[in-house]
Amino acid sequence: MPVATLDHRLLFPDARRARPDGLVAVGGDLSPARLLLAYRSGLFPWTEAPVTWWSPNPRGIFELGGFHVSRSLARVLRQHRFEITVDRAFPAVMAGCAAPGPERHGTWITPGFVAAYTELHRLGHAHSVECWSEGRLAGGVYGVAVGGLFAGESMFHRVPDASKVALFHLIERLRAGGFRLFDIQMVTPITRQLGAVELDRNTYLARLAAAVVVAAVFPPQGE
Repeated sequence: MPVATLDHRLLFPDARRARPDGLVAVGGDLSPARLLLAYRSGLFPWTEAPVTWWSPNPRGIFELGGFHVSRSLARVLRQHRFEITVDRAFPAVMAGCAAPGPERHGTWITPGFVAAYTELHRLGHAHSVECWSEGRLAGGVYGVAVGGLFAGESMFHRVPDASKVALFHLIERLRAGGFRLFDIQMVTPITRQLGAVELDRNTYLARLAAAVVVAAVFPPQGE
C-alpha cells in the first residue's frame, strides 16, 4: 500500500492504511495541532527530516492495573530512594532520553523533537515524572496526554531503577486522573518484564477512540 504524503492541510490517512512496517504517512510538521491530531488518530512521529508517522501492529500498552512490581522494585519503592516530582524538569527529561546510554547508542529525539514536545508541555499537553537522587536528576519518563489517552514517549535512568520508579509513579497518576489507555508504542524486553502487553491495531484503535473522549486530568505536583 502506498504511503501518503502530507501537505499543509491538517489531516491524516486512516491508521489502518499503514504499510506492514507500520509507516502511514510522510511529511507535515511537528506543530502542536498536528501532533495532537496524530495521537488522536493512532499515529506518532518517529523522524524529523522528513517527518514520518507510524502505527505499528501490534501496539504496546500498559494496562493501568497490570504494572508488575517485582520484589526488588517493591524494595526500592519502600526505601524511598528517590524524590519524585511532576513537570519540574520536562526539557531535562527529554535531554536524558536523547542522550546515548548503555542500551541506547542513537536516538530519534532530535532538537526539533525537543522543541516540539517542550511546546506541547508549555501548552499543558505533555508531562514528565522525574526521579531525583541527592539533588540530581536520576531518571524520568515523559509523554503526551489527549483526553483519557497517555502516550508514553521515552524514559531514561542515570541511577539503577530510577526509570522504573518514575514509570510506577506515572501509572499511579494516570489511574488517579481517570486515564483509560497508556500507549507505549512498542513492547521492549524491559517493559514486558514490567507487565506491558500488545494489542492488534484494530483493538488498539477501538480502545483509543473510547479513551480520547474521556475528560481525564493529569494530576499536578502535590496531588
